[in-house]
Amino acid sequence: MIYKFRVILDAEEDVFRDIEIEGNNSMEDFHNAIAQAFGFDGTEMASFYVSDEEWNQGEEIALFDMSETGNEVRLMAETYIEDLLDEDNRNLIYVYDFLSMWTFFVELAEIAEKEDGNTYPNLLFVHGQLPDAPPVKQFEAEDLSDADGNEGLDLDNYDDFDFDEHWN
Repeated sequence: MIYKFRVILDAEEDVFRDIEIEGNNSMEDFHNAIAQAFGFDGTEMASFYVSDEEWNQGEEIALFDMSETGNEVRLMAETYIEDLLDEDNRNLIYVYDFLSMWTFFVELAEIAEKEDGNTYPNLLFVHGQLPDAPPVKQFEAEDLSDADGNEGLDLDNYDDFDFDEHWN
């Protein structure tokens, strides 16, 4: 089966690529197809994250196991597209280059039959130019209101916290 994806850069400007790839390809093959489609050289670290309909980040599928704790990390080379995605599980988050944090939303658009004469992976459509630098992420500040609803906690006043300042 052929999996058709739309890979969208997390930016204000519309920048996306439509890619089709065989379901029996590894996630590493998909990573290489995405990197090539966006003009990256493919030498930086990258990870996919399983995502739900609201784009919440879930389990990581890493290019390399960089953990020092001995925890099992799911690897791209050992994970196949058809084992990870289906009609009910359609979304991934893809992060390329952990220093620059190029972030993409990957959505499965369709699962179709293989067409004779096509080679895969196949770049179907290109829209927009990749900016020179990754978009800056805007994070919302945490609400630091106290239990009584007072605006912001005074972090210099230890009386606001529930612990003994001189515990040792």
